[in-house]
Amino acid sequence: MKMVKSLLLGSAAGLVAVTAGQAADLPVKAKPVEYVKVCSLYGAGFYYMPGTDMCIKVGGWMRVEATDSSNQTGSLAWGPYNTNLQQRSTNNFQTRARGYITADAREQTAYGTARAYIDVGLNTSDIGTAASEGTFSSNRAFLQWAGMTAGVTQSFYDFYSAAASLYRAGFLPSEDTGDGGWWIWGYTAQLGNGLTATVSAEQRRMSQIIDEANQAGSTVFAFHSTTGATTALPSQSGFGNGSGVIQGTGTSGTGYGGLQAPDIVANLRLDQTWGSAQVMAAAHEVNALYYNTSTASTGVNNGHPSDQWGFAVGAGLRLNFPMIAQGDYFQSEVNYTRGAVKYVNNGEDTNYALQSGNQETYGVMSDCVFGGSPASGTVASTTTACNLTTAWGVNAAYEHYWTPQFHESFAGSYMAVSYNAQANAMLCTGALDGNLVGGGAPGLDGSLAVAAPGCNNNWSYWGAGSRFQYDVTKSFYLGVELVYTHMDGATTSDGLLHGYAAGFTTSASSPTGTGSSSATTVARSANNWAVTARMHKDFLP
Repeated sequence: MKMVKSLLLGSAAGLVAVTAGQAADLPVKAKPVEYVKVCSLYGAGFYYMPGTDMCIKVGGWMRVEATDSSNQTGSLAWGPYNTNLQQRSTNNFQTRARGYITADAREQTAYGTARAYIDVGLNTSDIGTAASEGTFSSNRAFLQWAGMTAGVTQSFYDFYSAAASLYRAGFLPSEDTGDGGWWIWGYTAQLGNGLTATVSAEQRRMSQIIDEANQAGSTVFAFHSTTGATTALPSQSGFGNGSGVIQGTGTSGTGYGGLQAPDIVANLRLDQTWGSAQVMAAAHEVNALYYNTSTASTGVNNGHPSDQWGFAVGAGLRLNFPMIAQGDYFQSEVNYTRGAVKYVNNGEDTNYALQSGNQETYGVMSDCVFGGSPASGTVASTTTACNLTTAWGVNAAYEHYWTPQFHESFAGSYMAVSYNAQANAMLCTGALDGNLVGGGAPGLDGSLAVAAPGCNNNWSYWGAGSRFQYDVTKSFYLGVELVYTHMDGATTSDGLLHGYAAGFTTSASSPTGTGSSSATTVARSANNWAVTARMHKDFLP
């Protein structure tokens, strides 16, 4: 009996062991799959990140375009007047391809939506002289929360959207920072009924500060003698004839001191079904470098002009016209500035100049002009304050939908830059030590500078264009546009821009030396035509 019992228990144990072994080989039942769910809180294209309450949208776009211009040097950013020497080596045709990937992440907090946005991509440009290699590009990287916006997006001063009306938006003057992006840190208050108010600290919008007496501190002038002594002309590349007079570089920020304060921007904006309106203002610190005498190394001992605050004021208006056609609208903006010319024309990065043959049209961009030599011994001080440059501009555009797929824009812009009497006199005498360019009395520095009759550095620029676009789908379009620009430039007293070869020397009264001199005729005006074709595809509608 005991034996039978032992056999039964042993058999049962064996069966349990076998069953357990077979069960270990069976697949474990999987947990339910967490499918990605649509997030409808923030519009189309958003999805919940699995396991979180955060919504994310990944998108992007791709664009190819080509531009042919009558006077072009390869700058699709701001047009044909970027110190352009029109000749056989000029590149009139240029191609470009741009592509961006975008990511937009949002989640709810006790104080509203927290948002992070970034785009990264490639930007190629080719004028037939090199391979179209991609360059890393990013014009958006910002955070938003509880009314605050911080990072790289666009200025709160902006209203008129230049890129919405023309592909070659930079060919026409505009303060719009939208395409390139701008660093800001601002707060927006919702006042109700579509009314908002914003105050923002922003990246400085700098043109250049011109020191008449210091070629090292400014790239506008190739030469100026403050002592009346014989001084060798430097071998520099000016846009008059390649050996120097008024330089065409004038890179943004040249002549500025270090960053002490950001620009302060404020706006009051109203958005309604009929359109929108905005008034805005900006304060911009103009802090110049030192006065100089004969060399830049001594400038630190000479003091500097007092810091000043330039300003800009503007207003914008957008009107919707659905009664004409669905999608039709008009947009405009007007701005006035002193000491902050980039609030009229943000796209410029150098002085304006266009030379064709022996004729040249030019205009100097600056935020202020100063000069003079500090007192030394029996020599009286001729130093001046920083003379703030005045500029104003207007932009207007209308978009009309001929059909839901075919639409056309018509846009125009105008700007004018002007200098007060003292700044004009210093620009005239500083260009190449006075009457060597027919600009003013030689050897007179700073507050003593005198402009000869006919030397006038005030100038203006305007343009108009039309873009025709076919929206093949909601995310794919083809377009073509035509843009005309015209410049009325500065003048010298004798109608010439003079230049001298390296090694040529001059005194306060007359040029001497072994070098040779030449002159380029000042052309009062210049114009340009440009045509662009574009193909564009968004990753998401």
